[in-house]
Amino acid sequence: MYRDRELLTVTDYECAAIQALSDADYGHYSGGADDEVTLGENTRAFNDYMIRSHCLRDVASLSTSTSFLTHSLSHPIGVAPTAFHGLAHEQGELATVRGARAASSLMISSSWATTSLEDMKKEAGENPMWMQLFVYTDRELTQSIVRRAEAAGYSALVLTVDYPARGNRLADKRNGFELPEHLKSTTLPVIVKGVLRADDALEALRCGVKGIIVSNHGGRQLDSAPASIHALREVVEAVHEGKHRLFRVPVWMDGGIRNGRDIFKALAMGATGVFVGRPVIWGLAAHGECGVAHVLNILKEELEQTMKLAGCPTIESIRAANDIVVHKTFYERR
Repeated sequence: MYRDRELLTVTDYECAAIQALSDADYGHYSGGADDEVTLGENTRAFNDYMIRSHCLRDVASLSTSTSFLTHSLSHPIGVAPTAFHGLAHEQGELATVRGARAASSLMISSSWATTSLEDMKKEAGENPMWMQLFVYTDRELTQSIVRRAEAAGYSALVLTVDYPARGNRLADKRNGFELPEHLKSTTLPVIVKGVLRADDALEALRCGVKGIIVSNHGGRQLDSAPASIHALREVVEAVHEGKHRLFRVPVWMDGGIRNGRDIFKALAMGATGVFVGRPVIWGLAAHGECGVAHVLNILKEELEQTMKLAGCPTIESIRAANDIVVHKTFYERR
């Protein structure tokens, strides 16, 4: 496994990426919308939650294995869709794909990639990939992308719904959200990305989606949107509890994850897994495919360490633990 004694955390990799990228390219990847309130909150909000660790637990045998839909994975950390990897490294998405494959991370391919979706999946080999999709005004273009993704071997479509210039938004109640007809006919499961509210999550369930990704587009769309980690529990409770529990689907999240403790907190609050975007770009810019794999492995190792210290030897034990992660006001009320 690639290691660098000076690059031990995601923050270290961001510092290295700043040196490797032009100011313009770093600004493109790191920036958010308007005053960047949501961008900052995505990361800061994890500090609103505390880990109430268990002691007297056997953590000698640790496992981070889990599943995303039909895929059995060695850990719950995926690669989020981010645009224009060619700006960060001369081999672009191909280097990212190789790094994700080396780290056994499922990757979502961006619709704004600088490499064709076919070449990315060919490079991935047996490592699973999902395809991000916007609903373009040109329905034939959308259908063409869907058919190409099916033929190339992608195993799911990730419909991004928080990008209003590119299609319908779940929050638009005047028109209502429906999956386009050509997405209803695809052989691939459809996952919606960009949900932040319970009612939108239930609307997505009504439409037959197979999964939900809680996301605010990395703070790059609507500024003052809630941090993803704040929205996660509301969406999970809507999907997994009450009269809708028979139709439960997996819920993932992205946004603001910078260490293994963040991942642990998301899992404890009901996430099936997480996706990371900017940290992967920092790894790519600093050291290409080796940097991508190293960043993902850093996060996995930090998650493992947190699991040991919290007394949770498996991913399921994190989810099953009662109040293992609480809002910091928990202690103010006692």
